[in-house]
Amino acid sequence: MTMSLFNRFLGCALVMMLIVSGAAAHHGWSWADADQIELKGVIRDIYIGPPHPTLDVETANDGIWRIELANPSQTKRSGFVEGSAKKGDEIVALGNRSTDPTEKRMKAVRITVSGKTYDIYPDRIKTN
Repeated sequence: MTMSLFNRFLGCALVMMLIVSGAAAHHGWSWADADQIELKGVIRDIYIGPPHPTLDVETANDGIWRIELANPSQTKRSGFVEGSAKKGDEIVALGNRSTDPTEKRMKAVRITVSGKTYDIYPDRIKTN
């Protein structure tokens, strides 16, 4: 009986480690390029919620990009909340694009909508 209980505990611990490591990989920056780029476009869709608020932005030359923001709490701390932007608003996003060149995806460190700037990840903003 004791060994069976131990095996269950060990199995649960292993599953929890896999879940946590998977979440860390998703929420980390390993998928994003070290260099930052700037995208200008028009917001076509907005999602404010977990795990990350996102903006779908249509650029003039490159089509639709998915812009990921921080987790909802951190995004809110930057001042960007529901109602801060709407479909059709022009946006400038600064961030790190996906290392996969076929993927139009960016992790934004700063966005500017209607002249208002939101520093999503202030410590990660690289200025030239």
